Amino acid sequence: MPAPVSGPMLTIGDFARASRLSAKALRRYDELGLLPPARVDPFTGYRYYAVEQLERARLIAWLRWIGMPLADVGRVCALYASDAAGAARAIRGYWARVESETAARRDLAASLVDRLKGPTEMTDEMTDETTGEMTDETTGEMTEGTADGVSDRVTEGMTTARAGASTGAATGMAGRPGFVLRTAVRLDRGLVRAAQQDAAHAGPHLLAVADGYGPEGERAALAAVGALEAVPPPAPSARAGDVLNALEDAVRTADGAVSGLAESGTTLTAAVWTGGRLALAHVGDSRAYLLRDGAFVRLTRDHTVVQALVDAGELDPAEAADRPDRALLLKALDGGDVPPEPELGVHETRPGDRYLLCTDGLSAVAPADDIRRTLAAGVGPDEAAEALVTLARELGGPDNVACVVADVVPA
Repeated sequence: MPAPVSGPMLTIGDFARASRLSAKALRRYDELGLLPPARVDPFTGYRYYAVEQLERARLIAWLRWIGMPLADVGRVCALYASDAAGAARAIRGYWARVESETAARRDLAASLVDRLKGPTEMTDEMTDETTGEMTDETTGEMTEGTADGVSDRVTEGMTTARAGASTGAATGMAGRPGFVLRTAVRLDRGLVRAAQQDAAHAGPHLLAVADGYGPEGERAALAAVGALEAVPPPAPSARAGDVLNALEDAVRTADGAVSGLAESGTTLTAAVWTGGRLALAHVGDSRAYLLRDGAFVRLTRDHTVVQALVDAGELDPAEAADRPDRALLLKALDGGDVPPEPELGVHETRPGDRYLLCTDGLSAVAPADDIRRTLAAGVGPDEAAEALVTLARELGGPDNVACVVADVVPA
C-alpha cells in the first residue's frame, strides 16, 4: 500500500537524488513492497514520494550497501518501524555472520595459496585451535533423567546409517605413511520424540549427519545424506580446492533433493577425508569437533539466531541455553530459491585425531566437557559413539541424536 501523504511530495527523480537510490532501484523496491510511493498518478503512472519516506529509503540504501539480502532488508525495516533497538540487534547479528563467513573464507584462501606456492602440504589450523580457545559453552538446557537403555542403534527407516565400525585406507604423500580412518555411527530417537528425523553416514571417506525438521523432516535428512553419498572418494593427491568444490556441489544437490517437502528442511554437516586432510561442509546447527592430544575443539559455527546474537555481543554465551529461540536456524537446506552457502574448511589430520560429527540432540543437552571426557575415555569409536548416545539419554534425551566418531590411525 502507498505510504500516507503528510508533507511535500517529491518526484521519483528528486527522491532518488535525495535518498541516493537510483530510479531503477526505487521502482524495484516498489514492486517488492519495500518502499511503495506515497502516490501514483492514475493517468501517467508517475510515482511521487513523501519527504517522510526519506528515512526509510536511506535505511534501505545503507543496508544494501553492506550487502544485506532484500528479504533481510524487509524484515529489518519492518522491525525498525516498531522496535529500533531490535532492528539494530538484527543488523549487528547479520554483520557478525558476514565477518565470521569472511574469516572462514580468508583462512581457506590463505591455505590454498600456501598449497599452490609449492609442494608442501597445507598447514592451516582452525582459529579456535591456534588461539587456544576451547569450546566450553553449553548450548542446551540440561535436564534430569535416567537412561533406560539405548534404543535401536539403527532406528527404523534410517537406511543411510552404517551401524558398527568401518575402515578405509589411504595412501599418504611421498615419504609419509598412510592412515586408516576408523569410524562408527549411532542413531537414537531419544526419550521424548515420537519419530526419528536424524540421519547419518560413516564410511571410509565420507562422514555426515543431518537433523531434519518439519512434517517431512525424516525424508529431508535422508535425502540430504543420500546426496552426499554420491560424492566420489577423492584421490590422495587431490587438490584441496577440487575436493571442496565437489563437496559444495554435493551440498547444493542435497538442497535440491529437499525441494518439494512442505515446510521441511534439514541441517547438514559433512566431511570428506583424503588420507591427509579433512574437507568440511556445514549448514545449520549440527556440529563437528576435533579431539587432539586432549584438546577439544569445535570446528563449526552454529547458523542460528542465538549464535548471531552471541557473535554480535548482544548475548552472553552462558545465556544461550535458556533462550526459547536457541534452535531457530538462519541457514538450512530447505529447497528454497537460493541454496544456502555452506561453511567450508580444510583441516590437516594427524594420527591419533578423533573427530565427532553430531546433531544438536547431543550438543544441545550435553556440556562440552562431558562430551570431551566421553570421547577421551580410551575406548574405540563404537564404544565412544554408544557412550555419547547414553550420555544424551542420561540428560533427558529430549531430541533425536545422530553421532559419527572417526579415528585417524596409522595404517
